[in-house]
Amino acid sequence: MQTYFTKEHEWVKIKEGVASVGISDFAAHQLGDVTFVELPAVGKTVKQFEVLAAIESVKAASDIYAPVSGKVTQVNEALNDRPEIVNESAEEAAWIAWIEMADASEVQSLMTREQYDEYVRSLG
Repeated sequence: MQTYFTKEHEWVKIKEGVASVGISDFAAHQLGDVTFVELPAVGKTVKQFEVLAAIESVKAASDIYAPVSGKVTQVNEALNDRPEIVNESAEEAAWIAWIEMADASEVQSLMTREQYDEYVRSLG
C-alpha cells in the first residue's frame, strides 16, 4: 500500500480505489495535544484539496484537506471520544475518513514519503 502526502501535511493510503486519510506525524507534533476532531459526514462528496474535516488542539484549530476527490464512505468514530489518538498514532490508528476515489490519477500531484520528508526538512 502506497502512502502519499500533501504540503498541508495530510497523508493518504490507497488500496483498491479507497483512500484512508489522516494527518502526518509532523502535523500532529506541530499541533500539540489534540482536543477535538470534527469528522466529515459519511456520504459527503469532496474535491481534491477542499476542506474535509477540522482539528483543534491546545495550540490551534486547523482545517484538514482532502488529498483526493471522492465520496466519504467511513469515518473514524473513535476520534469523537479519544481525539488524543492523533497524537499517539497519527499515521495509523488516527485515520480520519475513507474516501472512495473519483480519480486515481490525482495521486500524481501528491508527494511520496521521501519527497514529503525532504519537504518537511526544507521548512527548517
